[in-house]
Amino acid sequence: MSEYRDVQTAVRVEKLRIWFAWICGNIIMLILANGTKDVHIVSVITQVLFAVGFIALTVALFRMTGALNRKAAAARREVLGDDA
Repeated sequence: MSEYRDVQTAVRVEKLRIWFAWICGNIIMLILANGTKDVHIVSVITQVLFAVGFIALTVALFRMTGALNRKAAAARREVLGDDA
């Protein structure tokens, strides 16, 4: 059972790291977008890039979280002997 707890702890830590990176990336993009808001053409380009970056970071976040969930489920099945 200790092995399962180790896997769960590792997955939880990795999820926290992923969420922290997502938040930091979005904050950096917001700061950059806010810094260029007075320059009209640069502001438009920055806002478009921010929207694309936000979508890319969000997709990556959920893909990585899903992969970690599958890894944790496989470890649970292995430790507990579930066939499902």
